[in-house]
Amino acid sequence: MVSTDRLLAFAAMSLIVIVIPGPSVLFVIGRALAHGRRTAMASVLGNFLGSYLLVVAVALGLGSLFERSLPLFLAVKLAGAAYLVHLGVRAFRHRGEMAVGRADTAADAPARGDLRTVADGFTVGVTNPKGIVFFAAVLPQFVDPAAGHLPGQMLLLGLVPIGIGLVTDTCWGLTASAARAWLGRSERRLSVLGGAGGLAMIGLGVTVAATGRAD
Repeated sequence: MVSTDRLLAFAAMSLIVIVIPGPSVLFVIGRALAHGRRTAMASVLGNFLGSYLLVVAVALGLGSLFERSLPLFLAVKLAGAAYLVHLGVRAFRHRGEMAVGRADTAADAPARGDLRTVADGFTVGVTNPKGIVFFAAVLPQFVDPAAGHLPGQMLLLGLVPIGIGLVTDTCWGLTASAARAWLGRSERRLSVLGGAGGLAMIGLGVTVAATGRAD
């Protein structure tokens, strides 16, 4: 359905966009610093699912609504920004309760906690302004109307940046959590790292709220 030329061109553009760290990357790094590897990886999974929901929305024709409606775009953007600030405040408040490996290796860690973490990542992914703009404005340009099955083409093309993002976000999360384990060998340093992760997410939320479309 999708020609190889279009697929490669879209992959190249996606790589260029993804190389520039956006909300999802900074979110994963903040979660890794605040909570460790397990939380970071669950956040990556949730972000992957939330981002692909944006692709599905564009494939179903909902993406044009975000292009045409500034109030709708702002509402989604501000909701995502507020949620990032909420997660950052929560991480900062509980920075003194961190323990290296607790979230990563605890055998009795409740599944509900993992699901909640995935849900956090999902919320950030589905409200990511960078993702909304990219999928709504760029993705449709690489669809070939003559080939038919336009929603199917979008769903297939959408897997390219989502897959690239999954790999890069995983690398960022593992790197940040490794740094956390290395630096967090004392409770005081670990508390500082947890606080830094929380502040990073708060700053990200404020940045997301203050930037984006102004038309």
